[in-house]
Amino acid sequence: MVTPFQIQVSQSKLDHIRQRVADYAWFSAPAGLPDWQLGMSTPVMRDIQSYWLETYDWRAEETRLNQHPHFMAEVDGLPIHFLHIVGEAEGKRPLLISHGWPGSFFEFFDAICPLAYPSQYGGQPEDAFDLIIPSLPGYGFSGKPAAPLGQRATAELWNTLMREVLGYDTYLAQGGDWGGMVTSWLGFDHGTVDKKGGCKAIHLNMIGFRPTPAPPQTDAETAWIQRTQAAMQLGGSYFMQQATKPQTLAMSLMDSPMGAAAWILEKFHGWSDLKNDDLFSVYTRDQLLTNVMIYLVNDAIATSVWYYAAFMGEGGPSLPEGARCETPTGFANFPGEKIYTPPPRSWCDRAYNITHWTEQTHGGHFAAMEAPDLFVADVRNWAQAFD
Repeated sequence: MVTPFQIQVSQSKLDHIRQRVADYAWFSAPAGLPDWQLGMSTPVMRDIQSYWLETYDWRAEETRLNQHPHFMAEVDGLPIHFLHIVGEAEGKRPLLISHGWPGSFFEFFDAICPLAYPSQYGGQPEDAFDLIIPSLPGYGFSGKPAAPLGQRATAELWNTLMREVLGYDTYLAQGGDWGGMVTSWLGFDHGTVDKKGGCKAIHLNMIGFRPTPAPPQTDAETAWIQRTQAAMQLGGSYFMQQATKPQTLAMSLMDSPMGAAAWILEKFHGWSDLKNDDLFSVYTRDQLLTNVMIYLVNDAIATSVWYYAAFMGEGGPSLPEGARCETPTGFANFPGEKIYTPPPRSWCDRAYNITHWTEQTHGGHFAAMEAPDLFVADVRNWAQAFD
């Protein structure tokens, strides 16, 4: 059963978060090193704390979040939160969009109206989608699984949500970060290639699957693997911590809103296409804090990091030997992606049925939030092939 949902955080919860932010015990930053070199910038975090306490207004942001219709539905025993916007498509062109970590459904807010009401934003009515934007299990306002639940299992939940709960026989799907992996599994397990219903096509802004056999077959593939390994060596320690010992980290993050914010915002800095290394050149303080608060107000930071352990438990990104996602796949390469740069096209073609590939001019890991106009245009263009 689908029930309307409004975000209404208790004042006691907001007061608790505020007090913990105010009580944060500062310590000296390392001297003589460039800002951000050892992780979260102390000056930026002090700026964030000051804004959080003196200016940020969760109630105003809550009102903004509630301007679109939210719902809850129990899917295979787990409460799932999602936005469902029926715009000019009038129920006929569903697009399921999945976020990742450390993002949230809020990532897509600037893209919602152009995707749902394109005639008001430079497009045509036939470009419109019904939008379904869920919170991943254990994230945001969705329920928390009792144990780590991974991306392939999430794809199963999403297919049930789309087909059995919302009644869409076929649908399109988009995702980046973990949302890209969930969307990839939707294409692999629930595609319409050999079935009457399900996922017709997928669009990614981060490649998830790895082909089998895995060894590189070209010099370009070898070079990409070497670059990726080097990038993960420098910036992937968070992944190993969250994939192997997430509960240890969760105990710290659950107790410190400032710590959770630093853990999240350091990734927004490191993974975004910034100007002059300035976090605020792309994001407003309100945007950054609202995304952080979505993890804090529902105590979701712990179960969000469990999602990495679940990825390992499901077997990681490799497909079965010789298998490929045959569902038509679009990919948009945003050049500011720092750590998860895309493999060469030859590699991707062995893992996916790539039918659409574009090189964007700017934007990074959080594509819909950083470059909503580019994101919207690419999704519109990709989807026209499936009408």
